[in-house]
Amino acid sequence: MRAVVFHQQHDIRVEDVPEPQPVTGAQVLLEPLWCGICGTDLHEYTAGPIVTATRPHPLTGVTIPQTLGHEFSASVLEVGPEVRSVAAGDRVAIMPLIYCGRCDMCRRGANHLCRVMACTGLSAPTGGLAERALVEEYQVARLTDDVTDIQGAVVEPAAVALYGVERSRMRAGDRVLVMGCGPIGALAALAASALGAGDIFIAEPNPRRADFATTLGVGEVLTAVGDDLVGVIQDRTGGAGVDVAIECAGKEAALNAAIEAVRPQGKIVQTGLHTRPASTFPAQWSAKDITIEATWCYAVTDWPRVIRLIARGRYPVERIVTARLPLDEVIVGGFDRLIDPAGEQVKVLGSARPGGNGQ
Repeated sequence: MRAVVFHQQHDIRVEDVPEPQPVTGAQVLLEPLWCGICGTDLHEYTAGPIVTATRPHPLTGVTIPQTLGHEFSASVLEVGPEVRSVAAGDRVAIMPLIYCGRCDMCRRGANHLCRVMACTGLSAPTGGLAERALVEEYQVARLTDDVTDIQGAVVEPAAVALYGVERSRMRAGDRVLVMGCGPIGALAALAASALGAGDIFIAEPNPRRADFATTLGVGEVLTAVGDDLVGVIQDRTGGAGVDVAIECAGKEAALNAAIEAVRPQGKIVQTGLHTRPASTFPAQWSAKDITIEATWCYAVTDWPRVIRLIARGRYPVERIVTARLPLDEVIVGGFDRLIDPAGEQVKVLGSARPGGNGQ
């Protein structure tokens, strides 16, 4: 079968790989419909291997080369004899985390913090940027008829963003600042809107992404940075500051601007992944009595809830999709354009079988 395969830094190929093994137990064989290229995939491309395994993974046993793709919708082709929740022909969205169920964090119910966690499309035998994928039953959630294949492919990053917003304990009517309008920042703004935020401010200095942020239609887009951004927030809030800041840029300057922009006793959630240490001033946190939280992924049980929000029209996640490509075009048209600082793409989806319920 055809698949997008990571070999090493700057070496991703579309090539033929063996089809998944026969279906057994609680396994589900899938035909991926649409699959998103994630920032994690881009980090592997530009600086990997990072998450992909160079030695046999303790849970899955795999090593690179790795078939990529962990944000995807799919059609069920076949199920193992122990599967009860889905059947052949169902459309599903994939929760890609693979957990042991035995470590201390799994026993606490925090499976997303499994001590030996793996991930479909990063450290597992299959991935969504391929003609077939094999997952466990606990990784699939059925899509309702009013959720499209395109929306289904965005459930995974939508869950990341929603988890971040909810960790802020934002209340309806709160003022929310979102730092950065990449895919997660855009989805965080949409999630804050879905949960009833009063005013939403999206801070994005990149002109192309600022233009994209405007198309979301959920809040004011601010291109100022640093002290200038803080000054604009003070002006818009009558000097009070925002109640909540969701930092999605993964940059030191964005974190510090968020700290400055929140009101005393405000809340900051660090959702963007920093690739290097950040210098900040904890005494300022204390002086403002603020709360800073960090997030990792999402609760593995969130999929049905996210799908219901999408089905109700409250969480229009499809708005972040800027390109859909056949599998053979995703390296040049997807990976290369997404890592280009001057590029216009935000979320690119690829598919070995374009079409389906993608309206």
